[in-house]
Amino acid sequence: MVQTTMIRLLNRLISPTGGWKRSSAVLSLVAVLTATWALAAGKPSLQQLKPHAISITAEVLPGFDRASLDKVRFGRLEWRGGLQLQSPSKHFGGWSGLVLGAKGRSLLSVSDAGTWMRAKVMYKAGRLAAVQEAMIGPLKALSGKSLSRNRDRDAEALALLQGGLTKGRALIAFEQNDRIGVFPLNKRGVSKPQRYLQLPKAIKNNRRRNGLEAITILRGGKYKGGIIAFLENQPSKDNRHRGWLLHRGRVKRMSLADHGGFSITDAAGLRDGSILVLERRFRWSEGVRMRLRYVAAKNIKPNAALVGEVLLEADMSQQIDNMEGLAVHQNEKGETIITVISDDNFNRFLQKTLLLQFALKSRPARKTVTSKPPR
Repeated sequence: MVQTTMIRLLNRLISPTGGWKRSSAVLSLVAVLTATWALAAGKPSLQQLKPHAISITAEVLPGFDRASLDKVRFGRLEWRGGLQLQSPSKHFGGWSGLVLGAKGRSLLSVSDAGTWMRAKVMYKAGRLAAVQEAMIGPLKALSGKSLSRNRDRDAEALALLQGGLTKGRALIAFEQNDRIGVFPLNKRGVSKPQRYLQLPKAIKNNRRRNGLEAITILRGGKYKGGIIAFLENQPSKDNRHRGWLLHRGRVKRMSLADHGGFSITDAAGLRDGSILVLERRFRWSEGVRMRLRYVAAKNIKPNAALVGEVLLEADMSQQIDNMEGLAVHQNEKGETIITVISDDNFNRFLQKTLLLQFALKSRPARKTVTSKPPR
């Protein structure tokens, strides 16, 4: 009874339509309870799971900044709407990797429970409006059987290798049993892997929560077609996250500077060969933070010590959760659209599945741009 009352209170405090209490005590309580229940949340078994349709309800977020719901410009990013997604399916959740199809009209996501989800994305006046016609299914082993062991099914990153979401191939990266597989995509969803990439021991032999967490394919520049891979946390004494560039059969090290103890959760490639890196930090005193960094194509090369430009840093005063999946696409106007999705850890008491979108602008706004949220 006490837990139920506390959950209802917290949901009112941090709901998309409710007020935001800027209190360190509230932040600490939210952080502690979120972490406690996240650790207790279990991942559903895949033994009986077959590809099937699921229903998803989408609540439109009124704005990104809880204190200024009409604010749409955040540096070089322009808010393009967000959704809180819910489904009665016990397999819905844990989304850690994300790709959007042509013009952003469809999405494919993978979870750390070893599932995939495909759906149509709907817009209204250029803003996210709904997710429809969703399907969910299990990721498979080379044998064609569903992944069963927890260490084998921890899918953390996704990148489109060739074609589209209904006829193409994707790379899926797994943590714990670190590996990157090539998975065919078709109208029925994600098929069993064709093969796994050859990776150096430095990528494969890592502890849990410090394994493969982010991959992307370079879409332009000198190393076009190359694969960028990052580990989740930085164990090195020089405060750098370990990463690699896989290009034309060669694997070269690279690194990304650590700032403030954030963990890398995903990456996405831009048309010119630049990349975006999504980061997350959790602390008991502040809850969850999210950061998005931009790394220019000219700086990406073997043995590079990357730094990048911070595009956005957000905390629990904005509409964020445990943001883990990152995707980039061009909309019908040719704009670069950034989409991020959160991993709720199958903890539906306090965590949420959020889908957020921003447009990437060439330079920051000279002044704050505001508009009323669509009704």
